[in-house]
Amino acid sequence: MKKLLTVLVMSLAVLAAGCDKLANKPLAFNNTDVTGLDYAKGFSLTDHTGKPRTLQDFKGKLVVLFFGYTQCPDVCPTTMAEMAAVMKDLGPASKDVQVLFVTLDPERDTQELLAAYVPAFHPSFIGLYGDKEATARTAKEFKVFYAKVPSGDDPKNYTVDHTAGSYVFDREGKLRLFVRHGNGPGPLAADLRQLL
Repeated sequence: MKKLLTVLVMSLAVLAAGCDKLANKPLAFNNTDVTGLDYAKGFSLTDHTGKPRTLQDFKGKLVVLFFGYTQCPDVCPTTMAEMAAVMKDLGPASKDVQVLFVTLDPERDTQELLAAYVPAFHPSFIGLYGDKEATARTAKEFKVFYAKVPSGDDPKNYTVDHTAGSYVFDREGKLRLFVRHGNGPGPLAADLRQLL
């Protein structure tokens, strides 16, 4: 009996050690894991309702942040539509995810325009904007490239070349993932489930 008890205790210890290893197993993401990088720490912008916002306002939720502009012909609306598909895929868990769209075209993307454009993809999505200086400062903090590209003779006609990707922050506001454009909604939804 004593021998059986010893074997049982040893077996439980081995199982417990195995469970501990599983619990500490690193997460395997579909998108690029950028945990620990020393940039993209935050922003100070205004949302499409006129409320000042920082990254800290969304603590407790996962944050997916994308830089773009409303007159973008392809990447921006595609990304926003994919984000809406991610929210649908997550179902009730989507209440713990906040998608933010930061404009890189503050000259044309007014508060009113962002208020019409961004929530059209999903009612919970928030558009963010700043003046020219705040936009440049935020883009620099996130290492986002952007540049006006003239389109014709009228200076009001232009496109904006920009980095096509999104950042994911965990519930503590720490940078975790960089999501390249074109990966589709499925891999991102799976990554967000791991972080939830």
